[in-house]
Amino acid sequence: MTAPLLKVTDATKTFGSMRAVDNASFEVATGSITGLIGPNGAGKSTLFGAIAGENGLTSGSVIFDGEDIASLSATDIYARGLSRTFQIPRPFPTMTVLENVMLAATGQIGERFWNTWFRPGAVARQEREIRERAAEVIQFCNLTAVERNLAGAISGGQKKLLELARVLMSDPKLILLDEPAAGVNPALLDTLVEKIVELNARGKTFLIIEHNMDMVMSLCDPIVVLAQGKVICAGTPEDVANNSAVIDAYLGEVVA
Repeated sequence: MTAPLLKVTDATKTFGSMRAVDNASFEVATGSITGLIGPNGAGKSTLFGAIAGENGLTSGSVIFDGEDIASLSATDIYARGLSRTFQIPRPFPTMTVLENVMLAATGQIGERFWNTWFRPGAVARQEREIRERAAEVIQFCNLTAVERNLAGAISGGQKKLLELARVLMSDPKLILLDEPAAGVNPALLDTLVEKIVELNARGKTFLIIEHNMDMVMSLCDPIVVLAQGKVICAGTPEDVANNSAVIDAYLGEVVA
């Protein structure tokens, strides 16, 4: 049996006396599109942040690709192949779309100032390679028409696609998407879903927080349900839609 790409065990995150995440345990299989749903305030984004190294767990473990990453920094986790987007996109608004995507490339030797003096040829070659790679990713995400626009001036849906493009520059093993459908018009949402499906077919693994239940039920399998910081259900879309605890906590009715 293949080990899961991500295994979260007894994850707990407290803020004073409040337990935002309460002994949550679940797995993400390699090659899956796993959904993480739950009502507002369930602890989903807090759990995402803990997995990605942005806010450490109070207790519990996070095993990614066979390694416990719970104590690692966000930078170290990113370097190991786990990347995330945010519910509210965070581009550099005064930089172009192309510049934003190029900036996300890892291992840029030009970031060390002495290389620009002593290895200018190597810096220039790598920058050309990064620019070419960024152009390919931008084209894949249907952003070529706005690649020279300032990131702060493009639409909300295009910013979600830009978030995905920036993530793809690191060629991650696991992509965490935080509410990719929020604020996105239907046409761009169709494009975003299409790209997720295509990337998954190429072998990318996803963990997705989403409130759009039509999208979750059609795209994600399995689905993990969080309520009051606890995992109350995990299974197929049909399992989740017909689980009484889920209906009480979140759905309100059986989803056909």
